[in-house]
Amino acid sequence: MPQQITLTLTPRQAADAKFYTAQAARRMGIREADIALARVVKRSIDARQRQVKVNLTLEIYADREPQPGPVHFDYPSVEGRTEVVIVGSGPAGLFAALRLIELGLRPVILERGRDVSARKRDIAQINRNGAVDPDSNYAFGEGGAGTFSDGKLFTRSKKRGDYNKALQTLVFHGATPEILYEAHPHIGTDRLPRIMQNIRQTIVDAGGVFRFESRVTDLKIEKGRIRGVWCSDSLIEGAAVVLATGHSARDIYELLHRRGVRVEAKPFAMGVRIEHPQALIDSIQYHQETRGEYLPAASYSLVSQENGRGVYSFCMCPGGFIVPAMTDAAESVVNGMSPSGRTSPYANSGLVTEVRLADFEHLRTEWGELAGLKFQQQFEELARQQGGEHQIAPAQRVADFVAGRTSGSLPRTSYIPGITPSRLDEWMPGFIARGLRQGLGTFGRRMRGYLTNEAVVVGVESRTSTPVRVPRNPETLMHPETKGLFPAGEGAGYAGGIISAALDGERIAEAVKNYIR
Repeated sequence: MPQQITLTLTPRQAADAKFYTAQAARRMGIREADIALARVVKRSIDARQRQVKVNLTLEIYADREPQPGPVHFDYPSVEGRTEVVIVGSGPAGLFAALRLIELGLRPVILERGRDVSARKRDIAQINRNGAVDPDSNYAFGEGGAGTFSDGKLFTRSKKRGDYNKALQTLVFHGATPEILYEAHPHIGTDRLPRIMQNIRQTIVDAGGVFRFESRVTDLKIEKGRIRGVWCSDSLIEGAAVVLATGHSARDIYELLHRRGVRVEAKPFAMGVRIEHPQALIDSIQYHQETRGEYLPAASYSLVSQENGRGVYSFCMCPGGFIVPAMTDAAESVVNGMSPSGRTSPYANSGLVTEVRLADFEHLRTEWGELAGLKFQQQFEELARQQGGEHQIAPAQRVADFVAGRTSGSLPRTSYIPGITPSRLDEWMPGFIARGLRQGLGTFGRRMRGYLTNEAVVVGVESRTSTPVRVPRNPETLMHPETKGLFPAGEGAGYAGGIISAALDGERIAEAVKNYIR
């Protein structure tokens, strides 16, 4: 059996396999020559002290000891088997499909957007301040919103399913093995598209079906049971329907509401994207002028309570870019992404404050359970009015935002469509402006240099999570009143990221199997 050993090393030492193998041998009291394999199983950075350290956990295999084989999965053919409709090809939908195949059911995946290759062209058009395709953009299309993101794989919801299996599935489909042991693994937007394509190929090879440019327009419900969905004039039927549409599918929430399928308003969060020079964040986090070649671009996670309301960073993208995330030309919405190497000279993060049910109570009379959705939409449309042409976003220097003054100029930014000066604090909802201003003050005291006019806030970050939950029975995971309908992932209000959505998709697949049995 292999032995595990943990070493605390400098970043340079942790990057040198020969060095840490020799250290492991010395610690174990064996010859280095007797080690057949020193495999990293966990790596984390400890930057709490002035000297940054790397904690490296190794699995040591001695000579003639059986070594671990490559990660591999065998998916059986489900050609001709019972069909299950999956609406959406994000992580929840894709991992639901893979698990359904393992369980002997045939997934039929409906995706409103285009495949990854065509989607790249649509996104390039948006970045050039061209038209926004409402069905193919940063939110919609093969792989969902996560495909063109940082590709973070860290989750606090590991109890929801087999976290390691989810990571191994991604490695099997092309992710680097490092995600199996990094404390905060990520894939990167440059690698995610190929992985999504590989997952699609696995599903198709097993007999599953993909239908792109298939926006769901209606539901077939008979006697309280869903029988299928309509895509324009085409009816796609199945033994069950998995609803994995992502957090931006407003038309689906409106469809459910219109057809009498219960949805519920829920709290969420909104705010801005904040962007700093990456070198500044590195110097703050690593306590040194430059990070050097052996440390990755530094990240941060910030949380505070300001007058009883939560303010926090969200989806921090070191070495990344701010990107246009609107799904309609009338909106200004931004998000963040990073390539695998996190090589951009900028660091960006969502900076948001919680939005409570009471904050949009005034919209309930007209919109009912969709009131939060309309509140979110109004915020995005207001930002669009305050921005410039097309995808140009309103922005303000951070210290100016906190001080409540106009920015006469703006720093350079990673946001390709461009930014324009705006008093964000004057037009956003008052409780959001106050929360962000107070939170920035708190964060500036925790991270000296964070509150600076070298940084900029860009409007708006509003798609942190869905303002609507599609309820489900906690035991069957099925909608309480609509048999055969299984809400899943971020869009249903049960996940918040690639891995948590993937794990939820797998749970849903198992629930579908129990339902069909």
